[in-house]
Parts: sequence; C-alpha cells; structure tokens
Amino acid sequence: MEKVAGIGGLFFRAHDPKALGIWYQQHLGIELTPTSEGGPVWEQEAGPTVFSPFPETTKYFGDPNKLWMVNFRVHDIDKMVAQLRTAGIEVKDPESYPGLGRFTRLHDPEGNPIELWEPSKSDAPH
Repeated sequence: MEKVAGIGGLFFRAHDPKALGIWYQQHLGIELTPTSEGGPVWEQEAGPTVFSPFPETTKYFGDPNKLWMVNFRVHDIDKMVAQLRTAGIEVKDPESYPGLGRFTRLHDPEGNPIELWEPSKSDAPH
C-alpha cells in the first residue's frame, strides 16, 4: 500500500492571517509560505509525528469551538517556555509523561491551542 510521506502543510482560517503568520514566525520560528521563488520555507526535522482524531466532546483543546490543535516538537522545552514568557505569552508549566516526554500548552493570539512536545530521549530521532 502506498503511504503518505509526512505532513506537507497546515492550513487554517484566521481573523488576521498576516498578523497571525508573523506571530508564528517571530515566536516559534516557523517560516511562512514563500512569496517568491527560492524564498525560505519551513523545514521540519525528521522525528515522530502523532496523528490522532479526538472525540467531538474533548476538553483537551480548551475552547470547544476550536476544532484543531497543533503539536510542535521542540529540542528544549524549558528554553522555549522561557522565550515565550519573556515575550509576554502565557504558557503552562511543562508536564512529564514517562516514555513520552514533556508537554506544555499555550494559545496563539486568535485562541488556537498549541501543544509543545519535547520527546523523551529514547524517542528522539537519531
């Protein structure tokens, strides 16, 4: 069976797409869609990706009107949390889950939930 090779993009609606794109670029280092040929594009590092539909009634995302949540892998969750807090962004204290790693949550300026994940060292790509 042919399988997909990975996530090629994440597309979602925003009240102010330009401002929200700049927020992701400034605070999480995600390059936006190039506006010219040869422009930089965000490249993911190889590693685990979780694909998990949740029940419609889940409280995991926070606001029940939000239909998606993105989870970004990070190398050092403590440094990322400190960086975000320095920028005035509210971030929950990281929590550890044995065998999985450490997780934290925040919201972008439009209230979309974001989860940051520092995989346990045994799950890290080699």
